[in-house]
Amino acid sequence: MPDADMKIVRGDATAEEIVAVVLALTRRATPPKAPSARKTDPWRDPTHRMRKPLAHGLGAWRSCSLPF
Repeated sequence: MPDADMKIVRGDATAEEIVAVVLALTRRATPPKAPSARKTDPWRDPTHRMRKPLAHGLGAWRSCSLPF
C-alpha cells in the first residue's frame, strides 16, 4: 500500500481487524441522520388523554365538554 491513508505502525493486524477498524472509523465520521418530521395523528398521540386544567368563570361548564 504505497499511498494509504492509514498505516499500521506496530503489530500484525489481520484483514478482518483492519476492516473492523475502518468500518468503526467510517461510522464515527458520518453524521447521524436527522429524524423525519412526521406529523403524528392526534388519535395516536397519548397526550390527548392527559387531563387539561379545568376552566373557571362564566361558560366554563360549556367549554369543559369540548375536546380541545
